[in-house]
Amino acid sequence: MSDSQSSPAAARHSIVRDDFFAALLGIATHDLRQPLQVIMAEHELLARLIADGAALVHLERGSRAGVQLSEQLNMLADALRLHESSRGLGRGEVMLRPLLEALAHEHADEAHRRGIDLRIIGAGDAVWSDPLLLTAILRNLVRNSLKYTAEGGRVLVGCRHRSGAIRVEVRDTGIGIAPHHLPHIFEPFQRLDAAAAQGLGLGLFVVKRAADWLGHPIEVQSALGWGSCFAISLEPTGRAPSAHPSLLL
Repeated sequence: MSDSQSSPAAARHSIVRDDFFAALLGIATHDLRQPLQVIMAEHELLARLIADGAALVHLERGSRAGVQLSEQLNMLADALRLHESSRGLGRGEVMLRPLLEALAHEHADEAHRRGIDLRIIGAGDAVWSDPLLLTAILRNLVRNSLKYTAEGGRVLVGCRHRSGAIRVEVRDTGIGIAPHHLPHIFEPFQRLDAAAAQGLGLGLFVVKRAADWLGHPIEVQSALGWGSCFAISLEPTGRAPSAHPSLLL
């Protein structure tokens, strides 16, 4: 049988295989979330009951492991959404305000716990995008900024009009990125601070792939020790923005 005859069958086999592994990934990320949430809730309860300093050290170590596992599950879920959307990509109208409000509520507890001033300015604009992928992009950027910003620092998510586009910026006062690392930050398995951070190193890789699929240019500016700014440019739909953007803390 020639290559031309076998290629359709091979292509179908590849699609079935990809669907199978995507289904397994989806099941795993879904089924692991509930027991993980129970474990983290029990750790929080025990932390309030235990007075022994040595026991608290071990409890805190377990809590950090739970947080890291949760972050990795989130990244795998985002990668799954990217895989699914890449085969049936369709952009529609997305309102930025409810999307940013949801991100604010999602990360408020972590920011408060870590002593970081998180401010998200919800613009009333509508843009052309995919809501799931755009949320995954901004969630990863906010999560990254919180991870690499120390207590007392700030993370700001805001929107501005520039050159006919809506530019969503995620700014932080974190550790920043060294110039020689900047060309590689969107590669898989890269971490901004390999000595301090744990995880798969897929967050910014997912961000870049999703932005490329959607046709959203993404830029980064950073100064070591001063912080970073990640910006994604979105095409407005032309709908008039709401008159009163909201400031969310």
